[in-house]
Amino acid sequence: MRSMSFKSRGTTALSLLLWTLCACPGLARAQDVRPDAAPGAAQSAAPDAALIARGRQLAVAADCAACHTAPKGGVPFAGGYAIESPMGAIVATNITPSTTHGIGAYTLAEFQRALRQGVRRDGAHLYPAMPYTAYTQLSDADTQALYAYFMHDVKPVDTPVAETHLPFPFSVRASMAAWNAMFLKDQRFTPDPAKTEQVNRGAYLANALAHCSTCHTPRNTLMAEDLGKPFLSGANVGPWFAPNITSDKVHGIGGWSDDELVQYLKTGQVHGKAQAAGPMAEAIEHSLQHLPEADLRAIVAYLKQTPAVVGGGTSTDIRPRHAFGDASRDEVALRGLNDVDPGWRVFSASCAHCHQENGTGTRNGEYPSLFHNTATGGDRADNLIATILHGVDRTVAGKPHFMPAFGDDASFTDRLSDQEIADLSNYVLSHYGNAAVKVSLEDVRVARAGGPKPLLAKAQPFLVPAAVLVLLALIALVLRSRRAKRARRSL
Repeated sequence: MRSMSFKSRGTTALSLLLWTLCACPGLARAQDVRPDAAPGAAQSAAPDAALIARGRQLAVAADCAACHTAPKGGVPFAGGYAIESPMGAIVATNITPSTTHGIGAYTLAEFQRALRQGVRRDGAHLYPAMPYTAYTQLSDADTQALYAYFMHDVKPVDTPVAETHLPFPFSVRASMAAWNAMFLKDQRFTPDPAKTEQVNRGAYLANALAHCSTCHTPRNTLMAEDLGKPFLSGANVGPWFAPNITSDKVHGIGGWSDDELVQYLKTGQVHGKAQAAGPMAEAIEHSLQHLPEADLRAIVAYLKQTPAVVGGGTSTDIRPRHAFGDASRDEVALRGLNDVDPGWRVFSASCAHCHQENGTGTRNGEYPSLFHNTATGGDRADNLIATILHGVDRTVAGKPHFMPAFGDDASFTDRLSDQEIADLSNYVLSHYGNAAVKVSLEDVRVARAGGPKPLLAKAQPFLVPAAVLVLLALIALVLRSRRAKRARRSL
């Protein structure tokens, strides 16, 4: 399950792909934020070892490698990872200092422009799969350190990557200029003098680098963060749901202790509350677990003082998501019977061995309890379904934590149908979680297909015919106008 996610969006071509998750927490303290230096200032002299080391630390914290390194043995930062989005696959670029296929020819000013405005050296616009809408807040100190690291410590890889080919009109990168004009707030982070140093530091980490809001804040029709909806109140991220992480004690994380939140960010697991899977597990594995505890506590301090939002739960909820459910002995009691719940058959065959017949999980917590678990106690089953489909795979402190997938990536003998996953989900919810939640066959089909499609993706097949009709209408108007002018001249 995924309790928190930081951490992988006409003007219609625009918003694309904020579903892609590249959690990028940083290490800068609030006092590091200072007025912008002159462009190119960091290039006048070779950077010292301390600046490069700081850039390396920021790059690890920023999880750059997760998106820019191809899976299964890819060369670090050489790109090639195809990131699936509702609009199509975006291929992550080579960000090594190669002058032929990477960013080796970028000046500091050009590097900053890419990070903050989403514009490449050649003037082409980036898609917001690269979360420049958050990185625009980065301090000069951090951009200079990152630049020094990538240019002087990363090995150049002179290997091209495949081009991104999205369907029209999303393929028109220039349309991002209009989207940026509407939604990009190109400003650096400014500490709030009314907040403590720790909270300001956490705000910088969470909003500028970790870009929590890109997953946890609802989006509008054009896929920008919806300013009309509560900040950090929860949103769909592909088949997963990034939940409410405001300070509300029932629907958010206000009921968690600071130590529990730090533990979750560090390990991806808090017994009796939550376990990280999907993009959040990736963020923890590649990024968050490597942060100093002071940075994690700063993020927690910031989140715990955000305005509470009552949302992400049913109107009757009086308990947080992790408080639902109890152990059940029905799995044992139903053995040998003929007329049994079809979900029980799947649970008994595929789940009971690891999660135990009563749903308590293993004593060492490696396989968690199915009750008192945010994946089964919420008012929606997205994360339960996604976990069954995609499994759990995160490595923390060198130790893998694994649950097999039962969706398309599973072995043939383990693969479950949509109906079996729906039956299993309903069995688990009714016996161990929020029994008021029901999973339909369509819910599973949508999750298997990558999650709910945004309006832009649904409209794409009609955009080309509509554009042709508009063009024909304009041509007809021009011709009609010319004929009218000729008719007037002949009078």
